[in-house]
Amino acid sequence: MIEVLAILFLAPIFSSIPIAIAWGIEPRPRWAEKLSYLSVFGLFLSLLASLYLLIYLGELSPEAKPIKYTIEWIPALNINFVFIFDYLSRIMGVLTALIAFLIGVYGLEYMRNDYRLGWYWFFFNLFTASMLLTVYSDNMLLLFIGWEGLGLASWGLIGHWFRDDDELSYVGNVGRKIWKLNMFWTPSFAGWRAISTIRIGDMPMFFAIAAFFVLTGTLNISEIDWHGLEGKVGTVGIVILITAFSMGLFAKSAQLPFSDWLMTAMTGPTTVSALLHSATMVAAGTYIFMRLSWYIEPWKFHGHGYEYVYILVLFLGLASALYGALVAAGCLERKVLLAASTMSSLGLMFASTATCYWVGKIGILVGFWYLVTHAFAKATLFLVAGHLIHETHDRFCVGDFEVAKHLKLAFIATVAATLSLSGIPPLTAYWVKSGMDGVMHALEHELGYLPLVLLILTSMVYSGFLAKFLSLNFIKGKHVHIHPHGGKLMEISYTAMFLMLFLLLAIYITSYEKPFKEFHHEGFLPSSIAVGILVLAAYIFALYKPQIKSKVGEFLGDRMYLPFLNDLIVAKFGWVLSTLSDYGNRFIDFMCHKAVPKLFEIYSNGTRMIQSGNINTYIKIAVAFVFIVVLIAAGW
Repeated sequence: MIEVLAILFLAPIFSSIPIAIAWGIEPRPRWAEKLSYLSVFGLFLSLLASLYLLIYLGELSPEAKPIKYTIEWIPALNINFVFIFDYLSRIMGVLTALIAFLIGVYGLEYMRNDYRLGWYWFFFNLFTASMLLTVYSDNMLLLFIGWEGLGLASWGLIGHWFRDDDELSYVGNVGRKIWKLNMFWTPSFAGWRAISTIRIGDMPMFFAIAAFFVLTGTLNISEIDWHGLEGKVGTVGIVILITAFSMGLFAKSAQLPFSDWLMTAMTGPTTVSALLHSATMVAAGTYIFMRLSWYIEPWKFHGHGYEYVYILVLFLGLASALYGALVAAGCLERKVLLAASTMSSLGLMFASTATCYWVGKIGILVGFWYLVTHAFAKATLFLVAGHLIHETHDRFCVGDFEVAKHLKLAFIATVAATLSLSGIPPLTAYWVKSGMDGVMHALEHELGYLPLVLLILTSMVYSGFLAKFLSLNFIKGKHVHIHPHGGKLMEISYTAMFLMLFLLLAIYITSYEKPFKEFHHEGFLPSSIAVGILVLAAYIFALYKPQIKSKVGEFLGDRMYLPFLNDLIVAKFGWVLSTLSDYGNRFIDFMCHKAVPKLFEIYSNGTRMIQSGNINTYIKIAVAFVFIVVLIAAGW
């Protein structure tokens, strides 16, 4: 097992080190660029290791007992490296490694002749390895190491084109301002924006992990006595602890109000956007919440503090989903539109998983299989977007039938991915979305119809902006000149990606194991079919009228002015704190270096005047003291 784990986590990193070193040699060797193939080979080895863990570790079932592997570190404190291979991690590991490998193949062509290939491949492979470490870790400390690796790698990749010398890598309309806010973002600023936002969530998450260890004596998610924990800290304690831990998940998965960094993260290479939005980084937050819920089993804790946490996650997820869908409906930049749609999808994953408090494990399974479906569809669309940017030299949604004729595979892939992800019957996402409808409908007695209404509304808007992406890039968009760049490897990658959606469809339709049996049941209900028809109607309408040309559309495209929160309000608050800190430092500096030394100097000089060694001086002081005492006594 240790050999498989070494290949799984270390092969991507070690295979990227040669190109990182070669890129630092001056003059650069001519063969340095060919080391990109070695980096991709490391990703392939990692994929093989994940497939081994999927196939050869026994039954793959939601009810199967998890297999754990421990590497001792500090056994006296029960702090060890613990890896877990259960239903969620074995599938998620393959998903991550497969998508990373296919995007790596795409990157061989997309990133060719880039001026920082050594930097790119090292951080790209570190990104993948960190996600895999997060996926398979049962130990929270080990998980947090992978978690922070994701943050570091995301900073390196989002700001990859740090020179800010190509407007094609910007987000927003260059030069545009709303009041005091620049409505465009450079790669260097976007990288800082991402990592600084994520840190807001990481800090309470870290303290929550420390609290879990102090209170339970273990850092292993599967071993924590969650019922006993509630008995120790009470309802309020549970709400504080789980919410603090979840802050890291919300920030990493760009849920409100932490969402805007995800939009401006599109300054990075498209390969990074595809990986970040499909199987790493933002998916990590939802995945960890699923893992946590899998072992908490909150459906067994009715009447405890867990209920408030899951209500919070449910409505925060639904609000984020609707917000992201509406923003995507107004966006005109290819990658920013897709980024907003990812935020919407992540919100649905959180909300679906949160229903497990009321409906049981099926809520987690609905969220998880939606994650899998979304990963392949969104990776396909991002890779198509990158190919379009290469061919049109434009990051905005432009293109008509001429683009479709020139890029036939890209057009077919976009049609397949948008239809499959929309939730149109009987395509791939329809079955998972039907399960989602079912778990939301089951909340009727506890929370009313609001969750189901928000889900249906989000699904319709979601279908509309996917059709908008197809229409504005291949059918009714602005005519644009094509600049051929080859693109065979790029086409192979996104073709393989969207074919995986049809494989998933075959699994959903033919399998009668849990949870697919429940998907079938919900999918054939008249209510689910009715929702599917509404989604189809929204898709067709958006194909015909893809753009909202009004102040409303502009407002949505400006992300409802949420950038003001990140770039002005929080920034001003930080400025006030830093100013107060500066005055505090100046006060301390004044006291330590001026006021206190001056007082000691005055005291010292006065003491020297008194202690002169002259007896007459001492007699005068004594007489003066007695005289003062007599005067005071006479006054009384």
